[in-house]
Amino acid sequence: MDQITRMRCFIQVVDSKGFSAAAREMGRSKALVSKYIGELEDDLGVRLLNRTTRQVSLTEVGEAYYKEAAEILQRIDDLQASVQSSHHGVRGRLRVAAPRSMGDGMINQAIMRFLLENPDVTVDLRLEDRFVDLVDEGFDLAIRVTDLEDSSLIARKIAPFRTVVCASPKVIETHGLPRVPADLAGRPCIIDTNYRYKQNWAFALDGQRLTVSVRGPVEVNSASAAREAALCDLGYLRTPLIFVAQDIKAGRLQVMLEEFEPPLRGIYAVYPHRRHLTGKVRAFVDFMVAWFAERKKSGADCPV
Repeated sequence: MDQITRMRCFIQVVDSKGFSAAAREMGRSKALVSKYIGELEDDLGVRLLNRTTRQVSLTEVGEAYYKEAAEILQRIDDLQASVQSSHHGVRGRLRVAAPRSMGDGMINQAIMRFLLENPDVTVDLRLEDRFVDLVDEGFDLAIRVTDLEDSSLIARKIAPFRTVVCASPKVIETHGLPRVPADLAGRPCIIDTNYRYKQNWAFALDGQRLTVSVRGPVEVNSASAAREAALCDLGYLRTPLIFVAQDIKAGRLQVMLEEFEPPLRGIYAVYPHRRHLTGKVRAFVDFMVAWFAERKKSGADCPV
């Protein structure tokens, strides 16, 4: 019996929380599953699982082995899928995480187009305004609108995006039109806590970065909720243009302090650096880059 099979058996027992459930999932007998685990522990010279009549649990060394083994098996599976996709086309299930505010519009459109062009791919799209853990939560990749700082991830820039300060006409009428970033201090601002610096809004002046500390009546961890607060006349908002482009076109929000905007940031596709890039992931990222470029060229809504 090869070691890879024993590892898969061990992972299944842990995931299924028992030998009987694992045996059913694998289509093998409980006795055979128990035999595989015993052989694995004998080879390693350690006990991986604590066994009782009611349940199994990981030992301390078993917990460490589980994490590493799961990652090794994932890399093997990804490598196999990549090789197969190079010969049989783009296929398989793709798990993608994206910001809810962006996913409810532009990302949705792109993914549905991708599915039409790749009928052998299925997509599990999870819209979350938090940063998901790609490895622990089993995602193939995530779309992130941010400055990328996590060195454990590989990223490809899909498109640049512009960050703007905007407000409703009523807010401007009531509190005035800021002429310089410092004018925002003491005026009501809407805080999107997804941003790393939250209440310290970044601007640029003569190539130098400057920040302004702001406060306001509402703090939210959702770009969609922040946009809604701006539309309800609750204050000034700093947000990616992509989230408010239609409101600006319609006159519901007005952009200000454009000459102080920081350099363009990026929309990224990110995936774990240890995971082999499968054909379906590569095809999806290539498609997203082309899709955003096409929209910019055609003059449709785009992030900049």
